[in-house]
Amino acid sequence: MARRLRVLGSTSGIGDCPTLYEDVDTGEVVVQGQAVTDPAEVAQLRHIKDGEAFVVVPRALLVDFAPREANAAPEFVPQRRISEFINDGFEHTAWRLETRTGYASDHAMPSYDEFLRTGDTAGEAAHPWFGNVRRMVRSGKRFERVRLIDNPPTENQRYLLACARTNVAAGEDIRYLWREDAERYGVNRSDFWLFDSRTVARFHFDGDRTVGMELITEPAEVLRACQIRDAAWHYAVPYGEFRSRVPSAG
Repeated sequence: MARRLRVLGSTSGIGDCPTLYEDVDTGEVVVQGQAVTDPAEVAQLRHIKDGEAFVVVPRALLVDFAPREANAAPEFVPQRRISEFINDGFEHTAWRLETRTGYASDHAMPSYDEFLRTGDTAGEAAHPWFGNVRRMVRSGKRFERVRLIDNPPTENQRYLLACARTNVAAGEDIRYLWREDAERYGVNRSDFWLFDSRTVARFHFDGDRTVGMELITEPAEVLRACQIRDAAWHYAVPYGEFRSRVPSAG
């Protein structure tokens, strides 16, 4: 079966080619560069096996874009550090990908019980989050989300769809992408915030419960998050259009 590749990064200029790719299924890295074919150079290489080839790439390509430790344990940061980014720590854009079928934090909200009783809710309209969003949107900043949604939507997804109008009224731009389409377009990472295309705040879960978040500035990881954002934003449907197709009540 053919590999499914995505670009990690490139130092290519016009007429040049060095690029790193990642196999999205295995995590293996594919390197594109100028082939080493000079017999005198090949003779200096060791333990050559049939089918192996060799390429030259700039050192900067590996420094900037090569994945680091594959199995490094996440370094969780206090929630206040994430809050600092969300409240005032970014300059232009806070972008969120939501991929879960449910969130334990939603189930604890009074509006969740209201939704179960009535099939509709405006969410926690008085929550300080919305005042903060309005303040920053007025200053020219952007809050954007893409939410993956199953077909049919789960109860928690219908709840978030019902109360999203409060987020939108505060100034957020929320869009929706069917899960099967997300898989097709490579939007297959777990939840994260992306701030100014520079810093990723990645969520870690135990079931539906958030157990920690890590801040990531590694260029390859940030680039991957940017690629996912671009694909998700391109294919996702704006809230108003999507809401008219899928009522929150099942």
